[in-house]
Amino acid sequence: MVTFNLAYTAPINPAGATPALTLAQVWTGLQRKVHRAQEFVPVIEECNVLSEETVEGTGNLKVTREVRFKAGSEPASGAGGTLVKEVVVHYPPCRVDFEQPDGSTIANIVSQDADGELEMTYAFEWRYPGVKEGSDEAKALEEKSWKMAKIAVHGTIDTIRRFVKDGEI
Repeated sequence: MVTFNLAYTAPINPAGATPALTLAQVWTGLQRKVHRAQEFVPVIEECNVLSEETVEGTGNLKVTREVRFKAGSEPASGAGGTLVKEVVVHYPPCRVDFEQPDGSTIANIVSQDADGELEMTYAFEWRYPGVKEGSDEAKALEEKSWKMAKIAVHGTIDTIRRFVKDGEI
């Protein structure tokens, strides 16, 4: 088995980006992403929310959903075209955690840099049970994972900004 732990961070409001997004707008966008993943993640074709509940003791929202990844873009926990069940927990107003059946996890984190500017980080733990450490397949998967991380962060920021421009957020 091979496991990749990686994270990618980008500024939410780089120079020239309009409109500038607020933390509240970004949080609203991340909540929407949980329910409508296909609007934010190009490799997801479908998203169905199965249940929502409040976590006792914390009050955090826990969503169980199924997502369908496009063939060739799926994580280790799902073959293209099959539904993958994810458990998603909200940590307002700065983090959403996703857990997949094989134990792979993704955290969507909104933070501030030293100057107080908003940043978005996606941290991943991708598990590939059938892949041998150091193999050519592992190297290709790691490269693919880095590319997907960058696309996911920028795609989410761009989508939230578009929804704000269109008055949907």
